[in-house]
Amino acid sequence: MADSSKKMQIVFASAECAPFVKTGGLGDVAGSLPAALVRAGAEVIVMVPKYATIKDEYKSQMEHFSDFYVSLGWRNEYCGLEKLEHDGVTYMFIDNERYFARDYPYGFFDDGERFAFFSKAITESLQHLPAGFECDILHCNDWQTALAPVFLREFYQGLPLYDRVKTVFSIHNVAFQGQFSDTVMEDILGVAHIPAAASQLRCDACSINYMLGALRYADAITTVSPTYANEIQTPEFGEGLDGVLRERSYALQGILNGIDVAGFNPATDKRIAANYTVEDRSGKAVCKAKLQEELGLEVRDDRPLMVMVTRLTRQKGMDLVMYALDRILAGGVQVAVLGTGDRDYEDGLRYFQDKYPGTMAARIEFDPALSQRMYAAADMFLMPSKFEPCGLSQIIAMRYGTLPIVRETGGLKDTVQPYNEFTGEGTGFSFTNFNGDEMGDAVFRAARLFWDNRDAWNQLVTQAMSQDFSWTRSADKYLDLYFFMHPEIERPAAVVDEPEAAPDPVAAEEPKAEEKPVEAETVKTDPKVKVEATPEPEPEVKPAAKPAAKKTTTRKTTAKKATASKTTAAKTTTTRKRTTAAAKKAAEAEAVSEVKAEAAVKAPAKTTAKKTAATAKKTTAKKSTTTKAATTKAAAKPAAKVEETPAETKAEASVEAKPAAKTTTRKRATTTAKKTTTKAAAPKAEAKAEVKAKPAPKAAKVKAAPKATAKPEPAKETPVSPAAPAEKKAPSKKTSVRKATATRKRR
Repeated sequence: MADSSKKMQIVFASAECAPFVKTGGLGDVAGSLPAALVRAGAEVIVMVPKYATIKDEYKSQMEHFSDFYVSLGWRNEYCGLEKLEHDGVTYMFIDNERYFARDYPYGFFDDGERFAFFSKAITESLQHLPAGFECDILHCNDWQTALAPVFLREFYQGLPLYDRVKTVFSIHNVAFQGQFSDTVMEDILGVAHIPAAASQLRCDACSINYMLGALRYADAITTVSPTYANEIQTPEFGEGLDGVLRERSYALQGILNGIDVAGFNPATDKRIAANYTVEDRSGKAVCKAKLQEELGLEVRDDRPLMVMVTRLTRQKGMDLVMYALDRILAGGVQVAVLGTGDRDYEDGLRYFQDKYPGTMAARIEFDPALSQRMYAAADMFLMPSKFEPCGLSQIIAMRYGTLPIVRETGGLKDTVQPYNEFTGEGTGFSFTNFNGDEMGDAVFRAARLFWDNRDAWNQLVTQAMSQDFSWTRSADKYLDLYFFMHPEIERPAAVVDEPEAAPDPVAAEEPKAEEKPVEAETVKTDPKVKVEATPEPEPEVKPAAKPAAKKTTTRKTTAKKATASKTTAAKTTTTRKRTTAAAKKAAEAEAVSEVKAEAAVKAPAKTTAKKTAATAKKTTAKKSTTTKAATTKAAAKPAAKVEETPAETKAEASVEAKPAAKTTTRKRATTTAKKTTTKAAAPKAEAKAEVKAKPAPKAAKVKAAPKATAKPEPAKETPVSPAAPAEKKAPSKKTSVRKATATRKRR
């Protein structure tokens, strides 16, 4: 049973977190997602190492919350918890100066030991959280926290506090896995003596892989975009882990990252030259002119300005840029690049800056403020990554009205909708293959639209700026996962998804509504024969009669009013019935319709009954007059046409105690074939009585058939085939009828 009083309590562990420490996208996620989860009604504690590089303004706000020792292999290491409340989120900084008091978060010889300690400290800290906080979900991110699910299972499982903890592991970039010598397994991790752990961490004869451990031990695995979740299960993108990811694909899903829409808002951003909105973008032109002037480019609004803010690595597509840049610059597109990375790419960009002064600008540096001005000023943003788990730059660019040009991979494919020149849809431009010519073509598709069709360009910018990439949407998907893992916790009403109350039942009931009246009348046809259908139709008819009132109710009510309108309703249902009937009934309907076709000309009662008995399974059971009446009922179910038959039989039943079905005329042979199938059993005297019953439907009003009154003419022809099994009156006529039918069958 769901607990409505308890909130979902999440510990979110990350090696970096904006605004305290950030080197890439992981810092942005850890800085934004927890706050969105808190707004959605969860309780979140974020755990981050207390690096020396954290600004003093934040350090001064921290309060010492707890301290304890963490066993790491043969050593015991001090761990302090420093608490800080920031924007509604509780942060716990893991304090150990030997490991974290350094100038930069990563890149040291003992990173394996440092982050093994961080992972062990996270799991140990779950016992030292504020009162009332019992961790439900431990959400770990990337290889730096990957050992936490391993430690939790191997060293803490079975302790009451840890029993309820479910682990989620998020892959932000599968290329960085944390591979170290297997000597750390005993010396640092202390798991060499545990065969299961030792084998599941090992990636080759002499190495272990931290991320591999998390993939095997975590309860659920996520990554930062749906496309990337599929890509990493292939050898091309899986970086050697594709096998285990395929094995655990049932636990893997991609949830797209968001951005801080308040921080990246062109209407309020203080870092850009002029503010602007989707409706009024005049400020963007000011930003462009200022940036062109700042970077030494020609100040021209008739030339598209394309920028890149990136690490200068092969993963970011710099090979393609180097290949196509000459063509792009010569074609009249201005280019500005900001970033640092491989020396070859840095030198290449400087070369093009010298070759195309006023058209190309290269800033080989890390400058967040300049990057913001570039997002706001540019017309196009180039991001031709070889692979990209999610990517935030293209999302930020769209937020500022700068159209992205991307390669269709990972999150780039999920976030950028390519421009369709025929419909005008799209939010940017894309190309498929990792190919410099394709990239160049995509750049010039964008440039030509800028030059030749400014209205379409402006519409595209409007569409890009209107996209919702807030963390609210992403947080909701993470909560779906958390609550799936803890069904006993009730989801807050404010967050609950509400698409469940769709009005599907109406559509589902419509076909039933058309069947039910038929069954209801069938029961009335022969009160003696089988009452098994009686309980089912009547309760169902009532609720279903409302949605299909126009057809169903007509047929039910008209029994007491005008039989002519009932006939019309019955005909309408006849056609629809074949499609809506259940599989069994449809099969019977088809079988009986064959009989109908043969009975259409002469409709000899007894012979047709035998044919029906051969085709329909229900009729073969009995051969008496009761069987004949039962056959009437069976025939009435599959095809609505038979509705007339039961009612007419009832008309006779009201005159005589025993049901005596009328014989059919050629005129309505097709509609009443099943009625004839039941055997016209009345002698001439009964037939006369039947004729009397027809013009006076009031007598048969109890269950008057739709066509009971509509057939004064058939009455004249009734004597034509009065084959009555009870009276052995006309044997010769009976024989001739059989012969005639046999001949017709052969034809």
